[in-house]
Amino acid sequence: MELLLNGFEHFGRYLLLLRRSFTGLLRFRLYWNLWTYESIQMGRDSLFLVAIISFFVGAVTTVQTAYQIVSPFIPKSTIGAIVSTSAILELAPTITSLVLAGRIGSNIASQIGSMRVSEQIDALEVMGINSATYLILPRLFGALVFFPILVIYSCVIVHVGGILAGALTSTVNPTQFGVGARSFFEDFQVVFMLIKAVTFGFIISTVSAYQGYYVRGGALEVGAASTRAVVVSCLMILVADYVLAQLLL
Repeated sequence: MELLLNGFEHFGRYLLLLRRSFTGLLRFRLYWNLWTYESIQMGRDSLFLVAIISFFVGAVTTVQTAYQIVSPFIPKSTIGAIVSTSAILELAPTITSLVLAGRIGSNIASQIGSMRVSEQIDALEVMGINSATYLILPRLFGALVFFPILVIYSCVIVHVGGILAGALTSTVNPTQFGVGARSFFEDFQVVFMLIKAVTFGFIISTVSAYQGYYVRGGALEVGAASTRAVVVSCLMILVADYVLAQLLL
């Protein structure tokens, strides 16, 4: 019962922080500069990590799919169809977001948490600046813009990894892979992938900011807040993944 009450308390504080983040806006140019900086940090610093993970996810999915298709009556193009559909609906948005929860989420929580324990947030409030808006809004908008870009980038790399793995292992050639991928492709799959990306970006940026904003103590507590940010973000991503699939598919 106590755990449930604590959960409702945190959820209420989370909603109040979100509401406060959209009030007391300052000059547009200031937020534009902050948004640009945060977007570059999120996007540029995550490209290599997303590429490596997506490539091997695509390669492994192709090899394992080929291993399970043992009947000679099933065309090789089925491998491309399964890998492509899986990449668009699940692998690219969900796996990428879980990885970025550790990369970006922990970074947001530690940055804001360090400002809290070093009293920089208190200094912003003393100067009459809405600290929630100043610290959270640029990171939120950066995530909403660049998460879809990173997910699309991941989806392309997953396909590249799948094609190369199929060609190197002689399980499916690029032509067969492409035929299978096109045969089961639907426009709504891409829409669903982008909806997931925006939702997961919102979850990671706001949950991580909440954990950092309300941290109390010192460096040890900042580290614990970063860990909580990653854990809670991953759990919320999985819950949202199921809810979106249930509602939209």
